[in-house]
Amino acid sequence: MKRNSLNILLALVAIVISGCAASPRFTGTSPGSTSNGGASRTVLTSEASRDAPRVQPPDGKALLTLEGVASYYADEFHGRLTSNGEMYDMHGLTAAHRTLPFGTKVRVTNLENGKSVVVRINDRGPFKEGRIIDLTLGAAKELDMIRNGTAKVRLEVLEWGRGQ
Repeated sequence: MKRNSLNILLALVAIVISGCAASPRFTGTSPGSTSNGGASRTVLTSEASRDAPRVQPPDGKALLTLEGVASYYADEFHGRLTSNGEMYDMHGLTAAHRTLPFGTKVRVTNLENGKSVVVRINDRGPFKEGRIIDLTLGAAKELDMIRNGTAKVRLEVLEWGRGQ
């Protein structure tokens, strides 16, 4: 009986550990492809993404454009670790996005006043329904969205991150 319990426990531990394996990361585009306006999505494993060249848009064109509502986060998280392991600096120009790879550079444009800022994705979120990105206080100030707390924005991916 003890032997069966031990075997079951070892099997459960193996299943849990296998769930922690590296997963594929969306890290770039293939120049010259015909889909998605001349760029297609490439999935690389986390090991391969470290060696992959950073992909930048030709002639300043965005690799991906999204629109939605932005919010910002500040005091409560200042000095804490972000999802990629760096310290959150509410005065910096970084942001949280649910799926974009860490290190991705995104131009965020406030569609209400035309102001824009380039941020780097270093955290996960936002976790509130209907939001597309969470900005630092510093980025929110650049977009002049502090008073309202949210703003309708356009996100333009300028450079894919390596997921680190």
